[in-house]
Amino acid sequence: MKVLPFKIPKPKNEALIYQEDRDRAFYGELHQHQEIQISLIVKGAGSLIVADTISEYKENDIIIIGSHVPHVLKSDQSTSDEFIMYSLFFNKTSFGKQFFELSDMSGTLDFFKDSEYGMKVLSKKQKIRRQFNKLNKQNKLERVASLLKIINLISTATTTPLSSFVYKKKFTNDDGKRLNDVFKYAMEKYFEPITLEEIADKANMGKNSFCRYFKKRTNKTFFQFLIEIRIENACKLINSNPDLSISEISEQCGFGAIANFNRKFKEIKGLTPSDYRAKRY
Repeated sequence: MKVLPFKIPKPKNEALIYQEDRDRAFYGELHQHQEIQISLIVKGAGSLIVADTISEYKENDIIIIGSHVPHVLKSDQSTSDEFIMYSLFFNKTSFGKQFFELSDMSGTLDFFKDSEYGMKVLSKKQKIRRQFNKLNKQNKLERVASLLKIINLISTATTTPLSSFVYKKKFTNDDGKRLNDVFKYAMEKYFEPITLEEIADKANMGKNSFCRYFKKRTNKTFFQFLIEIRIENACKLINSNPDLSISEISEQCGFGAIANFNRKFKEIKGLTPSDYRAKRY
């Protein structure tokens, strides 16, 4: 399978695709596709990269990925022996170029606008899950009706964006492979020191060229991105290992000094690691 762009397999003239993923891990390559994706995470957890931003996903999360938005769900296989996700794929023009432009559909405008940066649903999740759980027994017409119900619920729900910047040009296959290699290396080696020379070599580029390349496509430096990966993994350790000290978590996530860890954690999460732990427990 090509990394970027990624083709959603579908029969000719089919406007809406319903897909169930069941495997030991989700597809773990950075990719983008023309279709808008609405997914329910049924089982499993891990890291989610959408465009320029890394966050986490977990069971019962509902996520929306916009058209041509690069993303990857990296499965944390310590959380489950099986990963399950239900997804709907469609285009804004799937039911005709003017369908979602009708005055009757004006309530969907925010949905399509917000999907451009990806979003996660925070409220009305139980109602949306009920619609997803009907899909595997529905015929094609019933699924279209369920999609409209799901979009309506999302449009009136509380959501949060999954990214702050999306590179507007379509990625080439070479671009996709290069970014995928960089992202995977950072996510696998985040706890180790990573030099600029090392990561530029991974992209098969010189240091200065790599810095310009990465900043243009993500709107941040590679080391800003690496710090965000380390902080997200620190949050996972705080949530899953209450007996680990903050200094141990700092060390395990690749921070050389706990003062730097505390400062960066507060910059990104808005509170110190200790306060984050106190809030969780």
